[in-house]
Amino acid sequence: MRDSVKAYLIGGGIGSLAAAAFMIRDGGIAGGDITIFEATPLAGGSLDGGGDPDGGYTLRGGRMLTTDNYECVWDLFKSIPSLEHPGQTVYEETIAFNELHKTHSRARLVDRNRFKVDVSSMGFSMQDRLELVKLEEADEKDMGDSAITDWLSPAFFETKFWYMWATTFAFQPWHSAVEFKRYLRRFMKEFSRIETLAGVKRTVYNQYDSLVRPLQHWLQQQGVQVLFGATVEDLSLTDDASTVTAIRYLRNGETQTVPVRPEDLVFFQNGSMTDASSHGGMHSAPPKLDKRDSQGWALWEKLAAGRPQFGNPAAFNASIPESWWASFTVTLKDTVFFDRMEKFTGNVAGTGGLVTFQDSNWFMSVVLAHQPHFAGQPQGVQVFWGYGLHPDRIGNFVAKPMAECSGEEILRELCGHLNFDYAEVMAKANCIPCRMPYITSMFMPRQHSDRPLPVPAGSRNLAFVSQFVEVPEDVVFTVEYSVRAAQMAVYQLLGVERAVPPITPHDESLKVKFDALIKSFK
Repeated sequence: MRDSVKAYLIGGGIGSLAAAAFMIRDGGIAGGDITIFEATPLAGGSLDGGGDPDGGYTLRGGRMLTTDNYECVWDLFKSIPSLEHPGQTVYEETIAFNELHKTHSRARLVDRNRFKVDVSSMGFSMQDRLELVKLEEADEKDMGDSAITDWLSPAFFETKFWYMWATTFAFQPWHSAVEFKRYLRRFMKEFSRIETLAGVKRTVYNQYDSLVRPLQHWLQQQGVQVLFGATVEDLSLTDDASTVTAIRYLRNGETQTVPVRPEDLVFFQNGSMTDASSHGGMHSAPPKLDKRDSQGWALWEKLAAGRPQFGNPAAFNASIPESWWASFTVTLKDTVFFDRMEKFTGNVAGTGGLVTFQDSNWFMSVVLAHQPHFAGQPQGVQVFWGYGLHPDRIGNFVAKPMAECSGEEILRELCGHLNFDYAEVMAKANCIPCRMPYITSMFMPRQHSDRPLPVPAGSRNLAFVSQFVEVPEDVVFTVEYSVRAAQMAVYQLLGVERAVPPITPHDESLKVKFDALIKSFK
């Protein structure tokens, strides 16, 4: 054990939790020497899940998982015991669950006539194919902060491929071309099956219950201390910014300072895609908040001022209209909606993935997960989740922007797209909408230098662990990105000789390339 080293982690999201686990498992640091500062009452960050059957369950979102790509996530969770299945790890529990519940969507896209769209063809023209190849082969150094629209013609954004790819991963046409290119390469294996989502894997419950809770439980068993309600306001650094010397935080109305020695470690979760999120209710829309209300970006902005090695947060948080969308979680106390959806889609809940209404002004999608979706969810209660990528637009059936709609109005819009009778299928529904102003901020066009390295050049004891760091070839908006950044940072700062699991090069497989080529010409 490294008895002399203490570690401090700022933010209790999956990146910090993973870093703590890697320090204990691979770095020889005692759990009792690790402290996590979390401003909210819960750990998990953006991997959240809460509520109850009476007040309504809430999910801001869910990250897509695969077993073919998430090398660092599964390396971690092969070491974390399941909370519900003694003798199994979280990884083994997840694999067993997905063997029982395989994804094969039968209603990936629905058109304005409530017909299921034939998605056997991607709808590409030869120009689309050539432009995609040019983008996929471009050098990131030459791409700079270009947008997807700089590389692909307007007609591409009307293809069935775009409707499916954009809603699976939450891309907008104005987002970063570099990130879009990375997705094309990282998930090339999914290209040929994007219409069925067969490569998507799911956790037993929502990701808070299935990933965060068992990981947090294991960390607490190792003696890791989590200070909830603790907001870190500043870090003291040496003149060359190479070493953190103190942490100042606010808790219970009192400002406290923790001295940090040169041999100690500090991990900082810079930025948050769910910062300034707000919830509405069945009869109220979510309030409009931004970073001034939450101060969630303040520490990174303070640290980065005059220190280019710490990145440029303004590249990501300066334009809410380009980075926001809205989601909603629906709690039902009868089976009418699920029964009607199963009949309409041909999928039992948990086997279909996203159902996207391609002509929806809100660009709305819904997904019905296997039930129960929350640990402790009572029998007879069902939960589903949905979102709209264009919440600023007037609905097709409700004459208001999605962002200004209550839960009831969102459900009426949904029923309009499905041609369901609202009074029949939503009689016992509770819909909680959520506004997320920075949810795709990490997709914003940016220069290579706008994201710090997990361990910035010259740093001796400070690491950045988040969706806003630079991990070559990997893709943001995934659990894998945060966990990989954490593993890289821990191994580098502690000199761990064990290798970080490499990214699986599916895009170099001849079979994967051939399958993608065949799919593009259908």
